[in-house]
Amino acid sequence: MPLNFPNNSRSYDATLGRVRFWGYDRSMESSFFLAVDALKRIAPDVRQDESGFLGAFDVNRDLIYAAAAKVYARGRRGSYDIHANDF
Repeated sequence: MPLNFPNNSRSYDATLGRVRFWGYDRSMESSFFLAVDALKRIAPDVRQDESGFLGAFDVNRDLIYAAAAKVYARGRRGSYDIHANDF
């Protein structure tokens, strides 16, 4: 069974400049952190606040989930960081 993302929850961490979301491989939950710079690469006109970042995340979920799966496939860890070069 491949990595999937049935939980649409996501949150923005202004202090660390990233959006957190979760993926699942069977019953194993993993945390993913999308750097704001990566979000700016896929949505260059994103509004630079929580609402803007979360909205851009929502619009680009398929692309973000594909990048998350690629990062996840590199090796199992407790959490995964997604950066601009992952797109």
